[in-house]
Amino acid sequence: MHRIKIFTFSPFSENTYVISDEKDESVIIDPGCLSQAEKEELHAYISKEGLKPVALLQTHTHLDHVFGSAFVKRKYGIKMYMHKADLPVLADVELRCKTWGIPGYEPVEPDSFLDEGDTFTFGNTKLDVVFVPGHAPGHIAFINHEEKYIIGGDCLFKRSVGRTDFPLCSAAELMKSIQTKFFTLPDEYVVYAGHMEPTTIGEEKKSNPFFS
Repeated sequence: MHRIKIFTFSPFSENTYVISDEKDESVIIDPGCLSQAEKEELHAYISKEGLKPVALLQTHTHLDHVFGSAFVKRKYGIKMYMHKADLPVLADVELRCKTWGIPGYEPVEPDSFLDEGDTFTFGNTKLDVVFVPGHAPGHIAFINHEEKYIIGGDCLFKRSVGRTDFPLCSAAELMKSIQTKFFTLPDEYVVYAGHMEPTTIGEEKKSNPFFS
């Protein structure tokens, strides 16, 4: 049985995920912890549950999803995985934080890359990687078919979709990604998004105004 812990961090209300199973190994996905208090909150949960973080996974690297990435890498001595096409987005984060007056960001570099068709394994858990560009050029999502969920980042939200008014975004690519990689999953699959509460594939196929 997987444990999926959701933290909502930073002024951007970004969802950070810690996934673990009965082996107590865990992955941290999109650590958006910006303040020291948020970093301590994340660590307190991992420590209390007796978890062993084995990897840092990024759905994409917009600033709100990487605020705590350097901290997580250093704290747990783990590698950061992302899609190579998102390197220009990651490289822009430090300047964007300075431009917007956001203090506290520590630059981070990836250690390895993931792409469509890869499977990331930890404990007894397998996460299949799908490439879903649109909101970001190197956006990926992680699917667990055993327990029927997808960690979807900023692609599909409850009754909404990811923004496409940032540099390197594409509305056409986002719609294609959702229709071909999300909506081809069974209706009961739960979508854990980068913002807001979870939803299901069936609910969004039926009620999302962008696809009605």
